[in-house]
Amino acid sequence: MTNHIAFLGTGSMNEAIMAGLLAAGFPKSDVTATVRRGERAAELAQRYGVTAMATAEDDDVNAQAVRGASVVVLGVKPVGIADVAREIASALRPDAIVVSVAAAVSIAQLEKALPAGQPVVRTMPNTPARLGHGVVSVSGGTNASRDHVERVVKLFKSVGLVVEVPEDQVEAVGALSGSGPAYVFYLAEAMAKAGESLGLDPYLALKLARETVVGAAHMLAEPGADPVALRRAVTSPKGTTERAIAVFEERGLPAIIADGARAAAERSREITRELD
Repeated sequence: MTNHIAFLGTGSMNEAIMAGLLAAGFPKSDVTATVRRGERAAELAQRYGVTAMATAEDDDVNAQAVRGASVVVLGVKPVGIADVAREIASALRPDAIVVSVAAAVSIAQLEKALPAGQPVVRTMPNTPARLGHGVVSVSGGTNASRDHVERVVKLFKSVGLVVEVPEDQVEAVGALSGSGPAYVFYLAEAMAKAGESLGLDPYLALKLARETVVGAAHMLAEPGADPVALRRAVTSPKGTTERAIAVFEERGLPAIIADGARAAAERSREITRELD
């Protein structure tokens, strides 16, 4: 049981992490997942071959899941994470690493709800993790050793890029990569509407916008890709793209994006204060 991992609150994010781990060869027999509904537990058990339990059927399943686990990944909503931490506190191994994927929950808040000395690692994943193309930040807590952090980094590498940052940078990471997929979707939505305004059929406009964003993302994913160089390569002097970029600059699009990211980071800090 030394390598056993428990996923508590296996929603889309925890499922993505679990799926990536299993795809990388982690033994199914060493994974336990908890969810709220019995139907969801049956679905996870059938799809992945892991042990899955529902809190609606047994109030003690979270505590059962963490007994003997070396890593516990908390995927419950921020407002409920402290309650779950207190619920499992007495069942945790002293050396078990408690990993949070909940936005806005500070390390101090989680450590306060857990036994003294419990290793805690805070992470900030984003939704492309479910496709293996996520970005995850990792921040070690007061009692997390170098080995604890490295084990979590290895775990999350199964779902994408992992970066280690100090906790005071987590809000910035969340504003950029955590919320970032929504910015890209918003851009695709705006591009599709622009196509419609130019006379394209709505379905065609959406298809063109979607595939353009996907294709551009693939170019950005190439080794050594630089967004500035890629943009300049498409922007011929006195051409159509240059005219469009000039309008974006004139209307202050870079500043708008920066302001939005700052607003996201501030909202994360507000939620942290509200949880206190």
